[in-house]
Amino acid sequence: MPDSTPASIPEKPALEGLEDKWGPAWESQGTYRFDRADAIARGKGSVFSVDTPPPTASGSLHIGHVFSYTHMDLVTRFQRMRGKAIFYPMGWDDNGLPTERRVQNYYGVRCDPSLPYDPDFTPPLQGGEGSSGKAADQIPISRRNFIELCEELTAEDEKQFEDLWRQLGLSVDWSLTYRTIGDHAQAAAQRAFLRNLARGEAYQADAPTLWDITFRTAVAQAELEDKEQPAAYHRVAFHRTDGDGDIHIETTRPELLAACVALVAHPDDERYKPFFGTTVTTPLFGVEVPVVAHHLAQQDKGSGIAMICTFGDVTDVVWWRELDLPNRTIIGADGRIIAEPPAAIETDAAKATYAELAGKTVFSAKARTVELLRESGELIGDPKPISHAVKFFEKGDKPLEIISTRQWYITNGARDESLREKLVAAGREISFTPDHMRVRYENWVGGLTGDWLISRQRFFGVPIPVWYELDADGEKGAVIVPTEESLPVDPSSDVPPGYSETDRGKTFVGEVDIMDTWATSSLTPQIAGGWVTDPELFDLVFPYALRSQGQDIIRTWLFSTVLRAELENGTIPWKNAGISGFIVDPDRKKMSKSKGNVVTPKGMLDDHGSDAVRYWAASSRLGTDAAFDPQNPKQIKIGRRLAIKVLNAAKFVYGFPATGDVSLDAVTQPLDRDMLAELASVVRVATESLENFDHARALETTEQFFWTFCDDYLELVKERAYGTGEGQASAVAALRTAIDVFLRLLAPYLPFATEEVWSWTHEDSVHTSAWPTVADLGSPADPDGLLTVVSEALISIRRAKTDAKASQKTEVLSATITGPAQLEDGLADLKAVGRIAGVTFVESDEILVTDIVLAEAPE
Repeated sequence: MPDSTPASIPEKPALEGLEDKWGPAWESQGTYRFDRADAIARGKGSVFSVDTPPPTASGSLHIGHVFSYTHMDLVTRFQRMRGKAIFYPMGWDDNGLPTERRVQNYYGVRCDPSLPYDPDFTPPLQGGEGSSGKAADQIPISRRNFIELCEELTAEDEKQFEDLWRQLGLSVDWSLTYRTIGDHAQAAAQRAFLRNLARGEAYQADAPTLWDITFRTAVAQAELEDKEQPAAYHRVAFHRTDGDGDIHIETTRPELLAACVALVAHPDDERYKPFFGTTVTTPLFGVEVPVVAHHLAQQDKGSGIAMICTFGDVTDVVWWRELDLPNRTIIGADGRIIAEPPAAIETDAAKATYAELAGKTVFSAKARTVELLRESGELIGDPKPISHAVKFFEKGDKPLEIISTRQWYITNGARDESLREKLVAAGREISFTPDHMRVRYENWVGGLTGDWLISRQRFFGVPIPVWYELDADGEKGAVIVPTEESLPVDPSSDVPPGYSETDRGKTFVGEVDIMDTWATSSLTPQIAGGWVTDPELFDLVFPYALRSQGQDIIRTWLFSTVLRAELENGTIPWKNAGISGFIVDPDRKKMSKSKGNVVTPKGMLDDHGSDAVRYWAASSRLGTDAAFDPQNPKQIKIGRRLAIKVLNAAKFVYGFPATGDVSLDAVTQPLDRDMLAELASVVRVATESLENFDHARALETTEQFFWTFCDDYLELVKERAYGTGEGQASAVAALRTAIDVFLRLLAPYLPFATEEVWSWTHEDSVHTSAWPTVADLGSPADPDGLLTVVSEALISIRRAKTDAKASQKTEVLSATITGPAQLEDGLADLKAVGRIAGVTFVESDEILVTDIVLAEAPE
């Protein structure tokens, strides 16, 4: 700390321009660069590694990103100042459906893999102007042309994202950036898949598949979203084959009658016990199906007995599998009724009825089926309108269907009890903040109904790295895999070992499906940490110290990362999981793109400054939802006021002359010592809070005392600080010591304002300086409350002057001050700041200022 007043303080410190000043400075100085050599020298225990969420590079970041990424940055900055070697990369999740959809709308194109590559192709649109987003209005292009456009647009989006993250002040090491579509990430994802395959954890199977008819792709359980939709119950008569009447069922999906394979009721339902083991025939089609029992049937739903179709919903899949029923799927990948009826439909009349439905959409088929049921007399009464939850792909806008397809899966514990137990144990080994978020993870693991479907019938993603042998009839046979050394590969254009391109389509064929984007981003610790390719680095950083993320992707990103680490490494991927809450609008509704109530952060950062926005994010504890009103961002305004106060208070403090020693040895006055003791208590609380990932408590404690320091202590000692002698030196030393500590306490929250002030008196960065300790304040004893009681007395003096309608500068000829014994130690400062000539002190439990005699106010 310099012994004289710094010369570099601006005349009028301001927040404006600090992001542009310090962002480039941090980059050029390597302030946040991971020092690998130092980390190796100090050992694995010196490293704090962060598994950073790679944001989806398709569109724009929203305020929720700023919220959770700031939370991650706060604890990382704290750990850096605690002396840790920080491994803090940034990734971009740039493959998958969101990117494809954005490219389609942005350029007015869609992918048609049957088309040849056009090296001179120019897209019809740049920016989506005039695009309707409908496939019919988009120009079909080759897969290679489409992927080139995906690469081009994601590169632009990622640059904009990086600029915003830099403006926000994220202290990542930008030299560690990766892309989930890059060669390094592709090789890691394919390597992990091949090892899963070799160990029997990856497999291919024909199975009922959740299918999005808009995107023409399979969807995993973790990507589902329930949406309330209007529907109707149709009461339909099934005919007992013994001729003794009908059994009535109620269904919302009469169009699936041709796919019916059984009727099901609860085994305890007395109404239907007599019929278990008998058969009925289906209306319209006359197919004989059994009546069976299963515990998932709901006695109080509809008529208490339901039809099992292949497949109307996920419960149908469970019934079909557990009751070993036939498969009579009638819905195709395009969402229409397929042309060929199930083999069970045998009569000419039934086939003619089916022909009326073939080729229709599900909606049209339902309407025609209801007409046919009315004509046949098998529809009982009128349909009853209802509203019920229907499963959608989280990025889709049409209900999902379930069709039979051949897909790739990775085991996830749904059918492996020992793996499920390992995953639950891994969740208990990870420290969740807040702790109750672990329950969401455990509920997800316990509720899994099938293995992880990872194949997607899309274009822009990591190719599944296999080929298939073809027999003489062109049927697929054994799987051919590449060597790990050859990764990454694209089976649609690369050739397997021992084959040539001329063999394609004759003796081998390449897999055309890609991996689900989560199959890549579930490996972010391995990708960023150099798994296999850089074992020295991987050993340093893995398992990571921290994963920060939103609560809505516990079931996807968090779970899948734990799964991949368990399967590949036999360990947890990180020790701590910090889970942020949601951002809600003033009506307490979650902000989301689908609801149209999101706020993009660029304007907020420009209008209020990054420190102010970070303060708003930091004010909420992990796991707690935060309300945000863009029309009246109160918390952001409070943060801006705090950042400005840091600049101005520091300038004021450095304006006091430092004529001698400004070290702790110079702090001799009781009030100064008590202030530093109070500050030491703040340091203890802030440190403990940040160690426990409670950034909000650390900020609240620091901020509260900072305002006490500015509003009370500074006012009390400023007269002495302008003076001379031992008292003046004590005040200046205490003031400068306190500012130095406050800057470091606030540095994670207000990185730009604190760095600006720090630069006035230091050559290094506040962000690489040591986190303050109690020892920095002389390891003082607990505060004795002197600052508190003197501050209360000052308030009483000011109130007395106000009541007398006198200026605060008016001199006081005499006054009586009562209060606790320690108050007497602060009377000299009280007299100075209150302009009191004579004081009579009376010891008392109550603090009062009485008998004030004011001098005449000057004209």
